[in-house]
Amino acid sequence: MPELCRFFGIIIRMFVEIQASHHTPHFHAYYQEPVAVYGIEPVEMLAGALPKRQQRLCRGLG
Repeated sequence: MPELCRFFGIIIRMFVEIQASHHTPHFHAYYQEPVAVYGIEPVEMLAGALPKRQQRLCRGLG
């Protein structure tokens, strides 16, 4: 999965699903062990979990 950016220990990754059913555009946020998936428009958590501070930082990306 290509890495888009790193900040405050959070890694943001996104990949393209070629020849697969298309899902809501999203990115994956990794912070140590926890992982969360965020929809892009609007920026909202779709799955997973992150600590509250890291959640606020990820929502600020949109």
